[in-house]
Amino acid sequence: MNKSVSVKVYYGYGHTHNLVVYGHVFKRKAKTEQNYSNNIFVNIAYLFKLFILKPYPNVAIRLHFFGQTILNTTEADGFFKFEWEADTNVSAGWHDVNVEAVDENGNVLHKGEGKIYVPHITQYAIISDVDDTVMISHSATIGRRLRELFIKNPHTRKTFPGAANHYQQLALSNTDKNQPNPFFYVSSSEWNLYDYLVETFKFNKLPDGAFLLNTIKRWKDLIKTGKTGHEGKLLRVMRILDAFPNQKFIFFGDNSQQDPTIYATIVERYPKNIEAVYIRNIRPEKAEETRNLLQKIEDQNVRACLFKESEEAIEHSKAIGLIK
Repeated sequence: MNKSVSVKVYYGYGHTHNLVVYGHVFKRKAKTEQNYSNNIFVNIAYLFKLFILKPYPNVAIRLHFFGQTILNTTEADGFFKFEWEADTNVSAGWHDVNVEAVDENGNVLHKGEGKIYVPHITQYAIISDVDDTVMISHSATIGRRLRELFIKNPHTRKTFPGAANHYQQLALSNTDKNQPNPFFYVSSSEWNLYDYLVETFKFNKLPDGAFLLNTIKRWKDLIKTGKTGHEGKLLRVMRILDAFPNQKFIFFGDNSQQDPTIYATIVERYPKNIEAVYIRNIRPEKAEETRNLLQKIEDQNVRACLFKESEEAIEHSKAIGLIK
């Protein structure tokens, strides 16, 4: 295999008739082993390495899953998406998937391994924003957001007290520990930060889940990290709902940016698919505007909760029977 080429496969999701896996192929990528240091310069160096990469555009790729082989090519930024129907029934749970990058002669340049989660139809699915919903990020202020990124590492980034406890309880709502409810973490952060976010969530004991992130950036665009349009996040959430038309969803977001508007729009389009919407009140000056949007959500017979502390959201989930 070509040691300079790397295939990165992210957690996928779906069911027998609609399976989805995302990933990237890189011609060259900096080594990014994390040293969980309190040294600011070590953390800055690590963060820069996440943005030092050269995508591999238009390279042939092959996905292998349950005896099936599916062909595709990467996009201009090395990104790939496989969406397919399985030949045989795929049971609920986690399943392995492999993706290979191949040259024009069919030789394997590199192979990446990933996983796909298939939930039971009776399970809830949780879609959560990341920045300022779960993880303290100050995303509305670019200077403070960059300070959090540069100075801290995945083991020193802070999550909101009680958030992990709430999510852990929701992971077991109407199911058991062997088949936890699936989580989808939809963020404005770029795919560059995938490993960073996975490790942050793992360290803070948040449930495993599929991350859906924003277009990859190069090092010169690092200062623009986290900036994306309203439509991008809306479309990513809608794709998840379209993939699971029979599932009931629980949404989490905050009012630092556009989450209340995005979720209100989605509830209007998919009122029967949404069980509840939770919005963390990060910007008190926007509380009244947020309440008005949540009232529109409740008018569609969907439960809604504006909360500051996670304990308030937990009590609401208990009151409506999502958790005990």
